[in-house]
Amino acid sequence: MNIKKMMQQAQKMQEQMLKAQDELGKKTVTATAGGGKVTVVANGSGDVISIKIAPEVVDPQDVELLEELVLTGVRKAIEEGRAVAQSEMGKVTGGMGLPPGLGF
Repeated sequence: MNIKKMMQQAQKMQEQMLKAQDELGKKTVTATAGGGKVTVVANGSGDVISIKIAPEVVDPQDVELLEELVLTGVRKAIEEGRAVAQSEMGKVTGGMGLPPGLGF
């Protein structure tokens, strides 16, 4: 196998991965919990960008419900962001996967 060609391919893949990571930071996903009472927006890099809470779920007597709705929304948004990241990175790597520690 031609080592020079292999190194060029690896460098090209690395450049494509960096570009894909940059693009993932620009893509957003929106997740809701509690029938839309909590809305969480995250990006493809896994960062939570915003959380919106409907006023009617802000009940000082039931803080646990609000906490659970926020946690559920955040988890869904992160999960959806990871799915977008895996899909986009799979396009770059041709579905061959990434070495441990480089996954998203």
